[in-house]
Amino acid sequence: MYPQQIIDALHKVRYPGNGKDLVESGMLEDDIRISGYAVSFSLIFDKENDPFIKSVLKATEAAIKLYVDSNAQVKINTKFRKQYAPSKQDEEKPLAKKIIAISSGKGGVGKSTVAANLAVSLAAMGYKVGLLDADIHGPSQPKMFQVENARPVMVEVEGRELIEPIENYGIKMLSIGFFVDPDNAVIWRGGLASNAVKQLLQDAHWGDLDYFLIDLPPGTSDIHLTVVQTIHLTGAIVVTTPQPVALVDAKKGIDMFQNEKINVPVLGIIENMSWFTPAELPENRYYIFGKDGGKLLAEELHVKLLGQVPLVQSIRQSGDDGTPIALQQGHPAAQIFMQIASQI
Repeated sequence: MYPQQIIDALHKVRYPGNGKDLVESGMLEDDIRISGYAVSFSLIFDKENDPFIKSVLKATEAAIKLYVDSNAQVKINTKFRKQYAPSKQDEEKPLAKKIIAISSGKGGVGKSTVAANLAVSLAAMGYKVGLLDADIHGPSQPKMFQVENARPVMVEVEGRELIEPIENYGIKMLSIGFFVDPDNAVIWRGGLASNAVKQLLQDAHWGDLDYFLIDLPPGTSDIHLTVVQTIHLTGAIVVTTPQPVALVDAKKGIDMFQNEKINVPVLGIIENMSWFTPAELPENRYYIFGKDGGKLLAEELHVKLLGQVPLVQSIRQSGDDGTPIALQQGHPAAQIFMQIASQI
């Protein structure tokens, strides 16, 4: 190994605070030392409370092993341009008056579509809404809100450097999708993914919110535990299709929230893709994934059925176009999401 290889590898690592790579950001100290497989150097951060320190260090080490030598023994020292002194203002404040997790037992049931449209519906009702896309490995909210190319910046708030959420359609939103290459898979261990979600929760300038929605990854994982341990959830909503294989996983998801160690109230079930209605035959219903599976599960588990959302092309297309269907307030599907939001 030689120093230029290290520098070239660090050109591959982007600092989320400004979107530039570490070398371009002036974060690499001129102290690279190499001895056999051992390499050490320093990275300079602005402040000790920089929310990206852990993720940048992990990404830097991974880049050296990937682009230089997989056997490299990497030691990274951290330096700071400014010293940070905690104050009373740093005491934990609630993110919002109501914090709601949107969950699903399995992928592909439309959880993110539901979360996006509920956020838009709540905003249309006059509430101040925040949305966190906590699905680290499959972030989709940037596309659904037509902000895929947005890059959050750091702002100073009461002596702290915080991430400024991206805002569109009246909703403040953050996603790991803003900080990673959209063409590359996010291959992170559970601890690193959980730390990233924690930073987006705690080190962002969310402001004064009425509702804060968290679009969780499918299933049950470290990220779910991180969320419930980091903030106090008002409740959780579970999204499922009527299909029996989806209901089995939805039941597990509900059981997780109701576990005595988690103890998060389940506000209800949303049954998505309940029936298919072709545009040319709006009165017809075809139960492709089965009929009333979510409704029956709600009755079995004694939780509320918040609503049934049909499988219609306009919901899918509007999400892919970055304009959630709930923006079209006169649309029948938008009215369904508004009814669900009013129950929430």
